[in-house]
Amino acid sequence: MPPTPRQLARERTEAEILRIAREHLCTTGPADLSLRAIARELGVVSSAIYRYVSCRDDLLTLLVIDGYTALGDAVDQAISAVDDSDHLGAFLALGRTVRTWALAEPARYALLYGTPVPGYDAPGERTTEPGTRVIIALAHLAEEAWHTGHLHLPDLDDQPTLTEDLDRLRAELSLTAPPVVLEHTALVWAALFGCVSFEVFGQYGPDTFSDPEALFEAHLLRLAGLLGLTG
Repeated sequence: MPPTPRQLARERTEAEILRIAREHLCTTGPADLSLRAIARELGVVSSAIYRYVSCRDDLLTLLVIDGYTALGDAVDQAISAVDDSDHLGAFLALGRTVRTWALAEPARYALLYGTPVPGYDAPGERTTEPGTRVIIALAHLAEEAWHTGHLHLPDLDDQPTLTEDLDRLRAELSLTAPPVVLEHTALVWAALFGCVSFEVFGQYGPDTFSDPEALFEAHLLRLAGLLGLTG
């Protein structure tokens, strides 16, 4: 059944609220988001916005979901453009896309991966699925590379720590590669976002590296090796 005119109008209003909220996120930061200010810019009385957003925390949750979804979509699109057999190329596309998106959307990236907003606790039942899209994409990339013989780890026979957690996660994600593959994947995931965060948040300092992109590319290749990917 196609959406009704009322449903379409609601979707347009919700999309406009998100658009305005993203702009305010850049100028005021997440802690100072104001539903009243957004209603004023939307051209409605302040009470009317509560038909769509119940409170500031609900708006933050919508922004979190929106950010994770945008990043996940960008990563999926980048990976889909690479030949299925080119696992190294897919990993490089994933990493570059995370960096490109983060640099283009620093305020949204900061909401997702920066300092927690005081007093706000993202509801896992709404944010976990979109928030894990990148790591799941990376885990399945490593899984496919292992099964096709394009992922080699010198410590493949080593017993990783946290075996119980790794086995649980492998079952949840339907992964059949050895636990050590997921252990390396988790390390590479954390390191990738660490590299991106250092650049986005200026942690290297203004004069340390003259070519941040070249530094990232060097690190990305190191991370590919750490994951065990071969060309």
